Amino acid sequence: MILHVTKADYIEDYKIEVSFNNGRKGIADLFDALRGPVFTPLKDKAFFSNFEVDNELATIVWPNGADLAPEYIYFKAFRDDPELQTQFKQWGYIN
Repeated sequence: MILHVTKADYIEDYKIEVSFNNGRKGIADLFDALRGPVFTPLKDKAFFSNFEVDNELATIVWPNGADLAPEYIYFKAFRDDPELQTQFKQWGYIN
């Protein structure tokens, strides 16, 4: 199944509650993703909170063109779930 973000709500700091097309819902802390020039503006929490779910891309996007892969957001939301560790290894997010 290809993952899609279906809904996202700002929580606080760099945390977003996300819902996926597989029915799972969790909170992703995306602070660690804010590296590189396109993500620098997102360090401003007011700017960070100004995202939307792009239905065509099926992920979260920001006004400056920044976006994150739905799989990465899924990993950040469920990184401690033991049942998903094999999948996260296949995606290259953990060793």
